[in-house]
Amino acid sequence: MKRVFYDEIVKVVMEKCIEMNIYMDEKLKILLDKAVEEEDSNLAKEILKDLLLNQEVAKEELIPLCQDTGMIIAFVELGQSVIIEGGSLSDAINEGVEKGYQDGHLRKSVVGCPLRRKNTNSNTPAIIYYDVVEGETLKIILAAKGFGSENMSSVKMLKPSEGVEGVKEFVLETIQKAGGNCCPPIIVGVGIGGSFDKAALLAKKALLRDLMERNKDPYLAELEGELLEAVNQLGIGPQGFGGKTTALALQIETYPTHIAGLPVAVNINCHASRHKDILF
Repeated sequence: MKRVFYDEIVKVVMEKCIEMNIYMDEKLKILLDKAVEEEDSNLAKEILKDLLLNQEVAKEELIPLCQDTGMIIAFVELGQSVIIEGGSLSDAINEGVEKGYQDGHLRKSVVGCPLRRKNTNSNTPAIIYYDVVEGETLKIILAAKGFGSENMSSVKMLKPSEGVEGVKEFVLETIQKAGGNCCPPIIVGVGIGGSFDKAALLAKKALLRDLMERNKDPYLAELEGELLEAVNQLGIGPQGFGGKTTALALQIETYPTHIAGLPVAVNINCHASRHKDILF
């Protein structure tokens, strides 16, 4: 049995909450640099350069990449042979989030009741998903989800007869409606299959994949490439000012579904696309 201590989890979650809000992912910077080189629009090119400058300033000044420092979504893979000592895992994650947002001077964006709108003043509770797996590994993926992009996401229950063309149409329609509201260039997560709720979860998980990797299924990898090209032909461009760089990546995850259904979800990350992996 492997023992992981409550205080250790709190400490690392706290650190990663701060890090991911200040430092841009290296692969994301590579994609932005590439977009600058390939963009035809001078205005779009300058906006992309500004985004790269923004991340340099954030790094030098130790300030957030964006004023919306997000709501924390945590994906946990808990090994069956792992024991959490000193308290519950959920409490440790939430305490780490609270300390990270306090010590990092990050905006606290969570309200307790969605209708009465009183701020919890701690950026908690986080949204936590658990998968119990074999072995002695505890893995936590933290994502800081800003709601400029989250509000532009969508789920639809297609008829099976609508097939892949229906999926394509829905993805493009969702992004076209979003326009510049989701702070493009964006990362697009697409979830297909399962049920109403599973499709949305798949779309969010898709955003956590390595930005340089295609789906391991060749059919889905080809569809990712086709959809990414189609999204970038919409002409929305960086921050909605036109150009061919609307999305930097598009990633698809699927799950078996019912014979009578074809659920599909689109979840969007803004250009900051903040997430960190923690492994104990």
